[in-house]
Amino acid sequence: MEQLSALAINFLDLSAEASPWLLLGLLIAGLMKAWVPSKMLTKHLGSGKSAIVKAALIGAPLPLCSCGVIPVAAELRRSGASASATSSFLVATPETGIDSVSVSYALLGPIFAIYRPIAAIMSAIITGLLVATIKEQDVKSPHAHKLTEAASCCGSKKTVPAEEPTVKESCCGTKKVLSDEKPLIKESCCSSNNEVAKATSDTHTHSGSEKTSSSCCPSEKKSAAKDKQDFISKTKQGVYYASTKLIDDIIVWLLIGLVFASLIRTFLPEEFLLSYGSGLPAMLLMIVISIPMYICATASTPIAAGFIMAGLSPGTALVFMMAGPATNISTLGVIRNEMGSAVLIRYLLGVSVSAIGFALLLDFGLEFYDINITEQMAHSHEMLPQWFGLGCAGLIVFLSIKPLRRLLIK
Repeated sequence: MEQLSALAINFLDLSAEASPWLLLGLLIAGLMKAWVPSKMLTKHLGSGKSAIVKAALIGAPLPLCSCGVIPVAAELRRSGASASATSSFLVATPETGIDSVSVSYALLGPIFAIYRPIAAIMSAIITGLLVATIKEQDVKSPHAHKLTEAASCCGSKKTVPAEEPTVKESCCGTKKVLSDEKPLIKESCCSSNNEVAKATSDTHTHSGSEKTSSSCCPSEKKSAAKDKQDFISKTKQGVYYASTKLIDDIIVWLLIGLVFASLIRTFLPEEFLLSYGSGLPAMLLMIVISIPMYICATASTPIAAGFIMAGLSPGTALVFMMAGPATNISTLGVIRNEMGSAVLIRYLLGVSVSAIGFALLLDFGLEFYDINITEQMAHSHEMLPQWFGLGCAGLIVFLSIKPLRRLLIK
């Protein structure tokens, strides 16, 4: 009974810790869907090495945890970002942030505050480059929509067989043209007033030709009004998208990840890890423990400080702070669902190799320059009150139940 009680308490604690950042991530993803054109994301986060670097630099300062980044990354992918850029964003965003850097400075000192974000950004770039070894067309993309018709500004455009040259299709209807004469007016769905005026004057000089010209599109004023949607309307669209479609897509994996993380926190005592000491074996064990675990960059900092105080090397603690936030069951499930198993394998490889590599480099540097990290450490403190986190968790549960959600969102 005590273990079941501890499991329930750990689950509530993790839910309270993750929910505020998850809601923030959902909100960012929804507003990005409503405000940011997909073409812009495709242009800057499409294929190429520059897109990987941009994704890492964009994600690094964002205050999102490993659960909060999931909806944002999913929306990036669906909006046209390449798998490599999406993976880079998924690593950089939860591993570091403005909030985690400040906490790192307060708890671990200036060396960690500088080294940690640099290692996170480089880890993201390395992971993105590994994912880039897969051709983009081979990456699973279940949400890509194939266009079956060529769209015009007023609707679908039908192709007329070549054997019927006397009929031409405009974007909104059919225009008959005399078979023995060339049409004098080339209709455009959005022709300018000057072109209409010019065409009208030309019709008076040619007999037997079509003497009327019409525009099939709304007036310029209506078109401009449609293009410039109201700010509040766009915001509502983004919030609706985040609280319905996005939350439905990630809630199952989120629940699985929180349950799994609660099991690890309950049944895997810290003494088990500390018994392995430091060095490469301890780092490999830390990778195995951190990959399925949920922990955000900010919350991982005081835990890492506790590890160092208990006797683990700073490098081993760094592995926990890098691999823990960048990977968990929820994130891995979404990666596999959105981009496939091949991307997932390279993602795990990039995160693991980078974490161990930068950890070994940190331990070597501290030993070489004879720097004592424990002298720079301070006491930890709670970032957000638990009641606020539980309130956010309750809201997520409410939005996840469709019959209840319909009462709030119509």
